[in-house]
Amino acid sequence: MPAGVSFAGTDSGTATAEQPAAQPESFRGVDPRVPPELAPPAGNVLHAVLKAKGVQVYGCRDGAWALLEPAASLTGVTVRPVRKVSASHYRGPSWQSDQDGSLLEGDPNPTTIVRVPSERPDSIPQLRITAKTTRGDGLFGKVTYIQRIDTVGGVASGSCTGSGTKAVPYRAVYRFYTARS
Repeated sequence: MPAGVSFAGTDSGTATAEQPAAQPESFRGVDPRVPPELAPPAGNVLHAVLKAKGVQVYGCRDGAWALLEPAASLTGVTVRPVRKVSASHYRGPSWQSDQDGSLLEGDPNPTTIVRVPSERPDSIPQLRITAKTTRGDGLFGKVTYIQRIDTVGGVASGSCTGSGTKAVPYRAVYRFYTARS
């Protein structure tokens, strides 16, 4: 599986980003849908690519919607060896493997998260998150960086009152990186 695989546009009925007319000679296999700002530092390699489908859960705070947590199911593959995997994504941000129980917690500190607007209107931003903690030797045991790309939906709109919550459907592709060994 080439490192540029992103599962972009694989859901029927979704808008896909326009592709460049021609790839420049220096393109050399980099996925054009991944903004360069989201690339992990040198020495990190792609480990797994998973599609997410779920919701972004918001709570009403001072008349506006504030993100509380994501809740999503992820399915995809590891790169070497290629094998099917699945996981859950929830508050933290955290990811947990359904097969081996390994856990990954991203660093929630806003100063460490790189954000790039989505190419799609009314969609949550694309991100690069630094791994903060891992547990176990399985799928997430050695992850160093996470990319959230190809985001669709997930933005709460409108005003609110009281202490209500709102779940907004979203889809994204998550790419997990490990340190080159």
